[in-house]
Amino acid sequence: MSPSHTSSSYAVRVAENPLDREACFAVRKEVFVVEQGVPQDLEYDAYDSDAVHVLAVRDDGVPLGTGRLLYGEAAVAKTDGDLTVGSLGRLAVTREARGLGVGAALVRAVEEAARERGLAAVDLHAQTHALGFYERLGYVAYGAEFPDAGIPHRAMRRPL
Repeated sequence: MSPSHTSSSYAVRVAENPLDREACFAVRKEVFVVEQGVPQDLEYDAYDSDAVHVLAVRDDGVPLGTGRLLYGEAAVAKTDGDLTVGSLGRLAVTREARGLGVGAALVRAVEEAARERGLAAVDLHAQTHALGFYERLGYVAYGAEFPDAGIPHRAMRRPL
């Protein structure tokens, strides 16, 4: 496994055990279900079982953020059928951790996982208010705006 990304106050790693995965789901519930009002039955899906999940954890063990990578057949609906492209999704950072670089570290960890799987690019569906965040990380928007769980989104891609 590749080294985890670290900073002075948190580390980012691939979630490799059930406790890590539960921490990922807890962050997603806090951000998407509670804070943004996404219905819980839309937030969790069949892709969660095979996805690569990444987790940011504070030094004292408190989870700060998560994201996931879909690839192969699981990603084709989100990548226009291109098996060389992974799909970054469910990126969530807790309110108290925003502005600390956690989101960018999670994106880079997902990209690293995509590279390790031989993928050529990463796509994502960004909430429109987050377009600038992803653009700063090298993603380019394409296609028209569309709703997802009632929230406006745009598709974006970054070659690896």
